[in-house]
Amino acid sequence: MTSMDLTKVLDKAWADKPLADVLGAPVAALKGVSDRDGELLKEAFGVETVADLADLKYVRWAQALAALAAVK
Repeated sequence: MTSMDLTKVLDKAWADKPLADVLGAPVAALKGVSDRDGELLKEAFGVETVADLADLKYVRWAQALAALAAVK
């Protein structure tokens, strides 16, 4: 299994937290996602946590499309 440097994807306050805590964290725990972005995601899609964002069907669809495009 490949390790991931969580400091590259999480704000400093969340980088040393257990993954279970990160999944329950607000989406603003992700580096580059502001509190306002989190509010807009909640308003538009009901996304409140990192886990909610990961489970969002539009995110999964976009990931699937990108994976299909990568297979040539």
